Amino acid sequence: MAKIHAGATLTPGFRDFVPRWVARQPWYRGAGVPALTPVGFFRFEDPAGQVGVETHLLADGPTLYQVPMTYRGAPAADVPADALIATAEHSVLGTRWIHDGEADPVWRDLVLDLVRTGGASAPAGGPGTGAARARGERLAPGPLNHVHLVRVPTPGPVEHPPGTTGLVLGTWHPGGPGGEAVDGCLAAVSR
Repeated sequence: MAKIHAGATLTPGFRDFVPRWVARQPWYRGAGVPALTPVGFFRFEDPAGQVGVETHLLADGPTLYQVPMTYRGAPAADVPADALIATAEHSVLGTRWIHDGEADPVWRDLVLDLVRTGGASAPAGGPGTGAARARGERLAPGPLNHVHLVRVPTPGPVEHPPGTTGLVLGTWHPGGPGGEAVDGCLAAVSR
């Protein structure tokens, strides 16, 4: 399992590179560089302990974006080069290559396993954010192969396309730690 280093810093920090990266994505709904506010995050544990895997829920006004990221100690041969979000210096671990999780096979396998087992991420939050969580739900038997990430999740009833065999459902607090928790769909899984 990947070890979390309490008090460690990342340079540049998320607020320096994530907004610029989000602004370049086709799913971004705004104009210019967004002023992203953390709403929550959750982690998945890489069984090999080599890749850090976490998902950030970030608000730009009323719009919520889901940004899964993986952190590696070296460039990854199995992740496309255009999936690199940034490189940054971790105060304990050294240089980290930070990738868009959706393009990383470690992230994909962990999401499929979450649905396969009906598992859940550990609730996590940070300063000024409520606890966020993801949980898998199997809808039909058979193989699980494709993850369709919901980049702009919304709270409310889950609608999924025909052929969906599983879901990743999430809980987050859009109003902060004292606010009401909401639920929504974070990803759909199909054969």
